[in-house]
Amino acid sequence: MLSLFENVDKKMMLKLALLHVIIIIVSNALVSIPVEIFGVKLTWAAFTFPLVILATDLTVRLLGKGIARATIAAAYPLAILGSIGVVLVEGAPHSVALRIGFASATAYLIGTLLDVYVFQYVREKFTKAWYAAPALSMIVANFIDSYTFFSVAFYNSANEYMSKNWSEIAMSQSILKIAVGFLIFLPAYGVLLNFLKKRLGNTDQG
Repeated sequence: MLSLFENVDKKMMLKLALLHVIIIIVSNALVSIPVEIFGVKLTWAAFTFPLVILATDLTVRLLGKGIARATIAAAYPLAILGSIGVVLVEGAPHSVALRIGFASATAYLIGTLLDVYVFQYVREKFTKAWYAAPALSMIVANFIDSYTFFSVAFYNSANEYMSKNWSEIAMSQSILKIAVGFLIFLPAYGVLLNFLKKRLGNTDQG
């Protein structure tokens, strides 16, 4: 575990980890607010969590998979604490807060690590086209993240609505996050990639 933090820029890693945690906390504040759009059951977190995937993909591309994995490892315990804190502030019982906090952080951990793996695998084995790796990794990461979170947080839970509808919400959330990703975050990735490569001296780690 400690080897993850060797040979990485600690200040940059901590800044990235803080960014991840802020996005996770905001998403947790929104995930308990269900909404229906054209009859599709969702939560507002579908519009915020893809930012984590965007940040992770830019990190892998510009700084390498090592610092990306170290960032995820550093953010994980903070994500648990932050997620629990948000749910407690919202007035949920301690048992619910612990469950949602663990679910959120675990979904983040699994989803982002898979994102790093798929992103790097596509670039190394298939194509270096700027859009291919983030597009494919985004699909995998968002599906895994959504199903991990909603199953752990709400399967057979006391929240009757979420317990009954978690699988439908997870599917809808995944599809929406991917759609938002393709419409907004993938183009944003391309713009930010070009901008940051110029600022960092055309750095490219893969």
